Amino acid sequence: MSYVFNFQGRTVMVTGSGRGIGRAIALGFAASGANVVLCGRTKEQIDAVADEIRNQGGKALPVVTDLTVHDQLENLVKAAMDEFGKIDILVNNAARSFLRSLLDLREDGWDKVFDTNVKSVWLLSRLVAKHMIEQKGGKIINITTLGADKAEAGMAAYGCSKAALKMLTRCMAREWACHGINVNAVAPGFTRTDFSKPLWSNEDIAKHIASFIPKGRIAEPEDVAGAVLFLASDASDYITGDTIYVDGGTSTS
Repeated sequence: MSYVFNFQGRTVMVTGSGRGIGRAIALGFAASGANVVLCGRTKEQIDAVADEIRNQGGKALPVVTDLTVHDQLENLVKAAMDEFGKIDILVNNAARSFLRSLLDLREDGWDKVFDTNVKSVWLLSRLVAKHMIEQKGGKIINITTLGADKAEAGMAAYGCSKAALKMLTRCMAREWACHGINVNAVAPGFTRTDFSKPLWSNEDIAKHIASFIPKGRIAEPEDVAGAVLFLASDASDYITGDTIYVDGGTSTS
């Protein structure tokens, strides 16, 4: 995919970049000239994306990371700084979810979702923000979801964690604006990813879902990537603490 944005000389870190939306975001930045730090728990996945970027002439650094382990977060940031000398953009995309009712969801399941979707975002963003403050600026983009505003059965832990992330976005934006750091969020609607594959892979179910989307189709990961690149670009320098909904108009109904 080709974008009009130019990120030559900039370094972006994308969590959960081995597949789905994270992969599309990483490839979008690479196509626009950025150095890309790839982060995920599965080495084979992030290595494959790194190879894609390098084969197109870009620079990529894959770092296997469990975002819920603080030492690994520190290692991720250090590896990025050692390789590229700076981190201009951070995209907190990695997330965890369980399809469980509130009655059936276990306590440790709730904790795992919040540790990945909220706590790790706070901890990693704080580590990166310290370098951005020294650099006198940066962009942080958090991936939330339409489900942060709309309750879905069986998705309570995920929706609540993303609602918390939406507020964390606003809090980080408020506190770090004076340092030249912009913090925003992108909230996708139903998107064609591995997580949602059991639904969209069924043609009848996919058509039913699309019928409730004003644009008439399910989002692709690249649709989300475009919004992220905009928020990371100079074109969004006066936008902070906001959320862009990439849902084909679903939130209007």
